[in-house]
Amino acid sequence: MAISDAYQKQLVWAFMGIFAMWLTMRIPLRVLEKVAGPVYLLSLGFLVLPFLFSSSSGPDRWIHLGGQQLQPSEFAKLGVILFLARTLAVRRRGLESFRDLAWPCAVAAIPCLLVVLQPNLGTGIVFGAILVAMLFWGGAPPLLLFLLLSPLVSLLLSFSFALWSTFIVGIGILLWLAKPSWMETIYTVTMNVIMGVVTLPLWNTLEEYQQKRLLVFLEPEADPRGAGWHILQSQVAVGSGGLLGQGFLQGSQKRLAFLPEQHTDFIFSVVGEEMGFVGVAVALVLFSLFLNEGIRIAQSSSDAFGSTVAFGLVALFATHMAVNVAMTVGMMPITGLPLPFFSYGGSFLLASFIAVGLLQRVWRERFMRRI
Repeated sequence: MAISDAYQKQLVWAFMGIFAMWLTMRIPLRVLEKVAGPVYLLSLGFLVLPFLFSSSSGPDRWIHLGGQQLQPSEFAKLGVILFLARTLAVRRRGLESFRDLAWPCAVAAIPCLLVVLQPNLGTGIVFGAILVAMLFWGGAPPLLLFLLLSPLVSLLLSFSFALWSTFIVGIGILLWLAKPSWMETIYTVTMNVIMGVVTLPLWNTLEEYQQKRLLVFLEPEADPRGAGWHILQSQVAVGSGGLLGQGFLQGSQKRLAFLPEQHTDFIFSVVGEEMGFVGVAVALVLFSLFLNEGIRIAQSSSDAFGSTVAFGLVALFATHMAVNVAMTVGMMPITGLPLPFFSYGGSFLLASFIAVGLLQRVWRERFMRRI
């Protein structure tokens, strides 16, 4: 795709997003809460469509409409946030056991499973982050959330038997001290042991490119011209920016096309190369101010549904920002998550503007209490 075509398409999506944001701002929270269920089911339906029209290489992540492409997973994130907020709003201070968490977890797990099967592991991470953040905001005790997530920690540590064994011993001591219910105890012990056993079979089920992404994360130099090319060139681009950068549109890694996916996944590397440390710092400060404003909106809202929606949206933006930035500097494996309002991509840009519209709606109704 020519650069001029990409600019034109992104500009069209930006105008569509601004209009969608304006419309979203005018929808009362009561209406949003009532339609949260149908919106969630509709988003699941769109996630299923790629499987119905899959090719020999597997399901497509996009729905093709004429000359345009829509990525349903981007809008499914908003559907999950709305429906989770509705679910948690009526159960505030009622998340004291795994039984209470079962339904909210199922709400996020269904779309998460659908996108992982595409496969799209990066978006699956976003659904998980949204769930944990909204459960925390909804009143779930931190200990309960840790026990819920502990099998994932076991999965990561099970590549080293010593680390995994130490973690299991620590979990046992924590359970003995905290004395959770028998359900939490059985779940925690069973799932952590299972994760240690199934690590190798799970590894073998990953696609070859997914395995390479994880391996080169640990040692990019092991395949510098293959799987490690992306992260090595990204680090070179960021490092070559220096204090003030090479200048707008003057980055050598970008101009000479050494940096792959420079307008999507690795757009932050371009910022580092062309704008330097100062440009990167300004971008991160702006993102931090934006996220802080979202948290302030969530805190100031007197409506449980609106407050939970706002915090879920903060988790959405924060996850995309943190994972994308960490990925470009080699602190996380490459996952393909776009950077909000920077990366090229119409679906995510449109969904991001809608999310901002939802935040503004919550802000407008922050002092309105439902009768």
